[in-house]
Amino acid sequence: MINEKMLAALNRQVIWEMYSAYFYLSMSAYFESTGFRGFANWMRVQAQEELFHAMKFYDYIVSRGGRVTLLQIDQPPEEWASPLKVFEDVLAHERKVTGLISGLVDLAIAEKDHAAWSMLQWFVNEQVEEEENAEEIVKKVRMVGDEKGVGLLYMLDKELATRVFTPPAGGAK
Repeated sequence: MINEKMLAALNRQVIWEMYSAYFYLSMSAYFESTGFRGFANWMRVQAQEELFHAMKFYDYIVSRGGRVTLLQIDQPPEEWASPLKVFEDVLAHERKVTGLISGLVDLAIAEKDHAAWSMLQWFVNEQVEEEENAEEIVKKVRMVGDEKGVGLLYMLDKELATRVFTPPAGGAK
C-alpha cells in the first residue's frame, strides 16, 4: 500500500505529465499554423510520450493500491515569437520536470518507499534523454538562426518530421 504523502505527490505528477502533453500539443498547433509541419510532428510525438508517462504514473498508483485523483490541468501558452523560443521553452520545461522527478525521488527516500524509488529510476533516466534531445534541437535552431538560412530551417523541419512515437517495451506498466 502506498502512503498518503507519496500518493498525493504522484497524483500531482500525473497532472503535470498531462499538462506536459497539453503543452506540447499547443506547440504542435502553433507550428501547424506557421507551416512547420515537421516541428509540429515532433511536438505531437512528444505529447504522446507525455501521455505515456502520465499513464505510467497512473498505473503505478493503481498497482500500489492507491486512488488516482485527476486534478485540473492548466491551459498552456498558445503563441511563441519563433521556433527558437519554442524549443527554449521545451528545454526549460524538461528541466522543470527533471526537478519534479528529483523531488519525487527525494520523497521516496524520505518515506522509505523503495518500490516508488525503484519505479522512479525509469523517469530519472528518461529525463536525461529528454533534456539531451531538447538541448540538441535548441543548438540546431540557434545554428540555423546564426546562418539566417531558411533552407537550413526547412531541412531541420524535414528531419523532425521523421520522428515517431514508439512506446517502450512492456507498455505503460
